Amino acid sequence: MAKLLKGAPVSAALTEDLVGRVVALEERGIVPTLAIVRVGERDDDLSYERGAEKRCGRVGVSVRKFVLSPDCSQDELMDVIAKVNADESIHGCLMFRPLPKTLDGATACAALDCAKDIDCVTAGSLYGVFANRPTGFPPCTAEACIKLLDYYGIGLEGARVVVVGRSLVVGKPVSCMLQARNATVTMCHTRTKNLAEELSRAEVIIAAAGHIRTVGSDCVREGQTVIDVGINWDEKEERLVGGRGL
Repeated sequence: MAKLLKGAPVSAALTEDLVGRVVALEERGIVPTLAIVRVGERDDDLSYERGAEKRCGRVGVSVRKFVLSPDCSQDELMDVIAKVNADESIHGCLMFRPLPKTLDGATACAALDCAKDIDCVTAGSLYGVFANRPTGFPPCTAEACIKLLDYYGIGLEGARVVVVGRSLVVGKPVSCMLQARNATVTMCHTRTKNLAEELSRAEVIIAAAGHIRTVGSDCVREGQTVIDVGINWDEKEERLVGGRGL
């Protein structure tokens, strides 16, 4: 019988832990604060923002929003980032992307202090992930994969893990994070020859290729742990699906 690894209990456990950590900080006179930098009023940004505020509220993290008009200048955006960097009462920053095409997103991301970069948009944060150093923060989805495996007691020491995907958002970072836990990692992608054969040898599969039905029933076997982090729109079924085709 297959076991479904649900995210809700993992989230609840993390929330409980964070509440205690926030209380401990408040006893020292520190109020953990997240800055949200948003340009414009994109529906997906607003939805994510509401979710972030709700989550922060549950654990006691304060939120400060910096909202710019969609036609703001590069200088205006850079000024906001400079303020976030200089403000010692702000401990983390979430800057919504993609930014309008009139703005240089790469320059904006590079300007953010990696110590406050909670979304791994800076080179410093990526270095921390790739070099296994305590610099910045890893991408949230990549870290969620590790938290999920830990919560359900899926051993990584020496385990054969196949990651399908090579993006800087999930594939490459989670591969490095798994190697840091002494897993034996194989990175695959949509151009990999004999993908099913590679996946059949794995004990753990993380599907993060960004394409629907990349991992089918011919790719898996009994006893494997499969984490599907894909979010794709299935035109035929008219619903959101992952990257599997099981």
